[in-house]
Amino acid sequence: MPLHIRTPLLESLPLSRLTGTQVWLKMEALQPSGSFKIRGIGHACEQHLANGAQRFICSSGGNAGLAVAYAGRRLGVPVVVVVPRTTSERARHLLALEGAEVVVHGESWFEANERALSLKTANDAFLHPFDDPLLWEGHASTIDEVVAEGVRPDAVILCVGGGGLLAGVDEGLRRNGLGEVPVYAVETEGMASFNASVQAGRRVELAGVSGVATSLGARQVCQRAFDIAQARKVVPVQVTDREAVDACLAFLDDHRVLVEPACGASLATLYGAKMALGDFDNVLVIVCGGSTATVEALRQF
Repeated sequence: MPLHIRTPLLESLPLSRLTGTQVWLKMEALQPSGSFKIRGIGHACEQHLANGAQRFICSSGGNAGLAVAYAGRRLGVPVVVVVPRTTSERARHLLALEGAEVVVHGESWFEANERALSLKTANDAFLHPFDDPLLWEGHASTIDEVVAEGVRPDAVILCVGGGGLLAGVDEGLRRNGLGEVPVYAVETEGMASFNASVQAGRRVELAGVSGVATSLGARQVCQRAFDIAQARKVVPVQVTDREAVDACLAFLDDHRVLVEPACGASLATLYGAKMALGDFDNVLVIVCGGSTATVEALRQF
């Protein structure tokens, strides 16, 4: 049995009526670790364990770290998660609750990542948060499940941080004969490394990132995500922090599920009518999750 679960595919009547098309929600927020990350990370952890790994190491204070911690607990493998000092106490608590050893280092993910890599021994497996073909293979199962339920989307909306979800969704679409389906890749304005790369025609590393959607805070997307944008129709979309947070609260009212601002960014394109969707029949939104989101944090934003 895989470490992820088969999540519900829900028709959203509020968003369908708002956009004038049928909107489907793939509810990855209901995964046991709180986000889609467990699909790819669970798959990778199982592969590494089969190859003899005795410890898992990663660098993430958010969804990726929690997915590794969950996978390690389920598989009986010790986990070390290196987080930057900016990681919230809630995230550290959730990691410790899963049994992970939490190491705090640096002011940014890049510094935490360097520290994590320095800890790796020959008996360890390093789990990158987004740049790993094993992750993309696992994330692709999201689309397999949608198609198995009889829904063939003609547009997909998702958020982009490092690009792992985009890479996985692309793989899932292609292997289900949906390689021409356009993907709308959403970022908040302070986290828009994917948009910057698409506009420049090459991968761009931002000097810094800022804003509430911290799960999107990769200064540079992975090469695979950029290559996908060159090979198929991927439309970069940007929303404000306020729009992302407002969408989280609206979604909570409409669907009784709490998600983080990174996920709210994708939903904001619908709640804020950021693009015309009337030409599509079935729009799929990856409701990617948010392990550390709280109502109080959203209100403070």
